[in-house]
Amino acid sequence: MSENELSLSEQEEIRREKLEQLQELGVNPYPYSFETSHSSKFILDHEEDLLRDEETNPDSEIVSIAGRVMARRVMGKASFFNLQDAKGTIQVYISRDDVETEELGRDNYNKVFKKLTDIGDFVGIKGFVFKTRTGETTVHAQEFVLLSKTIRPIPTPKEEKTEDGETIIHDAFTDKEQRYRMRYVDLIVNPEVRETFRQRTQMVQVMRNAMNENGYLEVETPILQPIYGGAAAKPFVTHHNALDMDLYLRIANELYLKRLIVGGYEGVYEFSKDFRNEGLSRFHNPEFTQVELYVAYKDYNWMMEFTENMLEKVALELHGSTKVTVGENEIDFKAPWDRIPLFEAIEKETGHDLYGKDLDELKVVAKELHIEMDESFGAGKIIDEIFGEFVEPKLIQPTFITDYPIEMSPLTKKHRSKEGLVERFEAICNGKEIANAYTELNDPIDQRERLEEQAKLRAGGDEEAMTIDDDFIRALEYGMPPTAGIGIGIDRLAMIMTNSESIRDVLFFPQMKPE
Repeated sequence: MSENELSLSEQEEIRREKLEQLQELGVNPYPYSFETSHSSKFILDHEEDLLRDEETNPDSEIVSIAGRVMARRVMGKASFFNLQDAKGTIQVYISRDDVETEELGRDNYNKVFKKLTDIGDFVGIKGFVFKTRTGETTVHAQEFVLLSKTIRPIPTPKEEKTEDGETIIHDAFTDKEQRYRMRYVDLIVNPEVRETFRQRTQMVQVMRNAMNENGYLEVETPILQPIYGGAAAKPFVTHHNALDMDLYLRIANELYLKRLIVGGYEGVYEFSKDFRNEGLSRFHNPEFTQVELYVAYKDYNWMMEFTENMLEKVALELHGSTKVTVGENEIDFKAPWDRIPLFEAIEKETGHDLYGKDLDELKVVAKELHIEMDESFGAGKIIDEIFGEFVEPKLIQPTFITDYPIEMSPLTKKHRSKEGLVERFEAICNGKEIANAYTELNDPIDQRERLEEQAKLRAGGDEEAMTIDDDFIRALEYGMPPTAGIGIGIDRLAMIMTNSESIRDVLFFPQMKPE
């Protein structure tokens, strides 16, 4: 006996015995296919057209549905069970005198359904639609086929009434860590989780449609890159044996998309998986999704308008309103959003005007504000820490924070009227950044100088400082038109749009520590 068999629970042993009995009866517990004609939702939505009535509709349409058995009420010669498919749940009535298969005939009910079918099994049903005496729309099974025998029981919550009339639920699959590790079970027993991910997909589709309607081209760029860039982050590194060289999982796709603008496209975007070798938190997963968009002949002012209008459409599509409930907050995505310069926002919350201050002066202010620093911090890093501590958490409604110091934005065009600043904005919502955008730097000489400054920070110990990408600079030397670019965090936006507490709630398979 194997180690795995020794560790089987009583229920797992019973189910394996049932599997053997099915095979002895000549029933294939894992057939190859089953043709369906309807979903549970379609039947419930169109019940008036499908209901069998001896007077008005005696020859009603036969429906064919498939899904999991989620509850059983066995009553001798006839039974009811709930069948759950991808669209919802519907009740099925099954009787010994009606249901049969080619292999077993009418013994199918007694031998297969009553004795050898369990909650969690996949089954196929063919029959007609009727209403029970209590008015519940139900499928009357005329054919029943086992489609997949489950040998591990799924969690089934049980209700218990106390003497005080309270309902206590036992065995609910609610442990967060278990749910993230075994998302497949989570999706089976918690329908609201399936709805969260359906809304996430719908959100992405609305955004994709908004960009397609403007004629922008969806593209793909490399995930494995010889030089990582486009953001301030620590990368994952791997080794390519045939080329005998290190490669990096991309931290952003910005520099490749800009190369395409150089090449002549006037609008390109990519929904991309990016990877950053950072810690885990409610808002951080080392593998995450963002969409980056670059549009020629536009600037960050135009991009603010495009962004707020697109995300207003997302809220309307998902919720029928521009207002979205997130925890205790009601967030209104209706355009236009507030636009606040970075230094103005910091001064309002801290009383300190940081504009024009040098590194030593910023260190003094940071110390007064009890900001933890290390020797690698430059001016931009200190300003970013102060903003993150005192301003960002208070920005609940969608807000554009604009005009960042040049030290924080090495890929951004210098501000056209404010010395020492660049034309950049971050969209902040529910206390977290959801988007970052620039009027893109297209001066190759200025770009090289900025990246050389980043190299100095890196040499000083800042592992997140950018590296110099000579090929990207060479591309700029061939000429890139004025361009606006943005990166929008899909996971964080999905958290807001689905009222989810953690980034793990909107990722099917979040990164976890080993079991």
